[in-house]
Amino acid sequence: MAKVNIKLKSKKEVASETMAFHFSKPAGFTFKAGQFADFTLIKPSETDAEGDTRGFSLGAPYEEDIIFTTRMRDTAFKRNMKKMPIGTEVIFDGAYGSFTLQNNTKIPAVFLCGGIGITPVRSIILQATHDKTAHKIFLFYANKTPKDAAYLEELTATQKANANFKLIASMTDTDGSKEWKGETGFFTKEMLKKYIGDLSLPIYYISGPANMVTSIRKTLNEAGIDDDNIRTEEFSGY
Repeated sequence: MAKVNIKLKSKKEVASETMAFHFSKPAGFTFKAGQFADFTLIKPSETDAEGDTRGFSLGAPYEEDIIFTTRMRDTAFKRNMKKMPIGTEVIFDGAYGSFTLQNNTKIPAVFLCGGIGITPVRSIILQATHDKTAHKIFLFYANKTPKDAAYLEELTATQKANANFKLIASMTDTDGSKEWKGETGFFTKEMLKKYIGDLSLPIYYISGPANMVTSIRKTLNEAGIDDDNIRTEEFSGY
């Protein structure tokens, strides 16, 4: 669709230094779960070399608002967003991207993501749950600590609404804390086999920082997974 102005409706913190921004949805706007759009500030109070436009993954298509979630780095764009008054307009241009759930419901989908890489995956999983698709979905979700994990509670609750969805959260910096009862450390072949079984069956989706995507792709390749069955979405400089 053509570029349109949309208004900020609300904003909230959803994890440590991570905020979700809700905007009005343009009439008739449709998109696929997992896609992204560009957001451009209008007459911002400050700018820097990175510019006034950012691309963000969108929330689930069925949700009432246009939603994007981001880590709040110390940039002019993020500072503008943090102090933006409700009702402020931005320029919206989307949707784009092909990081979307495969059509074949007989093939398991395995998502491996870290940090803010959860945003397109959240969209896909919530939409699949809403639509009651038959996809068998596994989500391996890594963060330093639970407080850094955006939407962890929501995704945990989604398991109850979708018997085909399994969440495997892993923390990499628990410092021996006994409060976290789930998996720890980075994804390994052994961790994947523990939950998936036959690693040759699924399509794998990797989402997160570029170095994490590269590392997980290497792990999958070493486990015998062909690149044809791996899809990626890199988050650089977010």
